[in-house]
Amino acid sequence: GQNDFLKLMTTQLQNQDPFSPMENGDFIAQMAQFSTVTGIDEVNKSLANMSDQYEQGRIATAASLLGHSILVPSPIASPDEAGQIHGVLELPEQSASTSVKFFDTDTESLVHTIELGSTPAGMIGFRWEGIPPELTNSGKTFRIEATAKFASGDYEIKPSTYAQVVSVSHDERNKRVELNTATETQLELSEITEFK
Repeated sequence: GQNDFLKLMTTQLQNQDPFSPMENGDFIAQMAQFSTVTGIDEVNKSLANMSDQYEQGRIATAASLLGHSILVPSPIASPDEAGQIHGVLELPEQSASTSVKFFDTDTESLVHTIELGSTPAGMIGFRWEGIPPELTNSGKTFRIEATAKFASGDYEIKPSTYAQVVSVSHDERNKRVELNTATETQLELSEITEFK
């Protein structure tokens, strides 16, 4: 610390050889080194404080998403409060036809199919509205399979679905803020690309 440095410097002055005193440059170099070390220490403290504030901001941002739906790269979906399922497909090229099938995760039986027809390349949204009440029971989930017919053949497309955020967890050791969804998917806050 500063007090230790000044004490050491004073002792050095008191005990130097009067016939061969230290050069002024030596003292200036020592003071410059001390200033540098002190400055680095202050910068480290400031960065640590900024990191803490940033982490608190991430937690607050994650908490503000509670109750909202986020887009997760998962084929598992459950109906939202309006009894609907929304999702997105990313097509690498234009398709002649695209279909989305919904399977009951308990019985693996096909319960619904959506035909999107010919679709352009890029992000394509899909939704299942008017889900029958017997299928909107609390906790009911569906597995989604999407198939696109390209010029080179039929390909399975991995869907992303909207899932409601039900809780937030913070791993202080790894500095991770994770959102837990109703479909039991965990997503790190920085991985979220879209929410509604």
